[in-house]
Amino acid sequence: MLPSSFYQKTDVIYLAKKLLGKAIYTNINNELTAGIIVETESYRGVNDKASHAYNNKRTKKNEAMYLEGGNIYVYICYGIHHLLNVVTNKKDIPHAILIRAIEPTIGIDVMLKRRNKKKENYSLTAGPGSLTQALGISILHNMKSLNDKEIWIEDVNNEIEEYNIIKSPRVGVSYAKEDALLPWRFRIKDNPWTSKAI
Repeated sequence: MLPSSFYQKTDVIYLAKKLLGKAIYTNINNELTAGIIVETESYRGVNDKASHAYNNKRTKKNEAMYLEGGNIYVYICYGIHHLLNVVTNKKDIPHAILIRAIEPTIGIDVMLKRRNKKKENYSLTAGPGSLTQALGISILHNMKSLNDKEIWIEDVNNEIEEYNIIKSPRVGVSYAKEDALLPWRFRIKDNPWTSKAI
């Protein structure tokens, strides 16, 4: 498992890139699933108009963002999709990284069943709502630790070099005005498991 100190670094942009190539695991209802993180997005807290914590907004829904780095923030989007965010930085500094896509590696049969799919292709785990469903992650995991027996991230010696990272604006944040243009979405170049370019 990655140590808590990894998540508590102060640069959420750096961490979003460093999470690429790491492996995320879940062990839910005794079903082990895992995948390589291939796409992320950074949200830089109180100064980021796209962040749920912009301007120090603090509610029951986003309270997990104010935990110390190494915890999980899950929220429901459009009343349907459960989206997984890795909380970073120190306590009360609400930085978070949205996990947008993974390349499945373990428990693919379980993922197919959870996603009600018959064959394995990028749509299985591309997109933040798809990957959480495939991994069995839900709002029930909000505020849990990433040093947990149910969800954790490991370094699998798969360092992604800067030249192999595609940087582009984040998805679905047009309300954030100029901050919507920030190139804080990160994808592994030429990886077929990322969500499609927008």
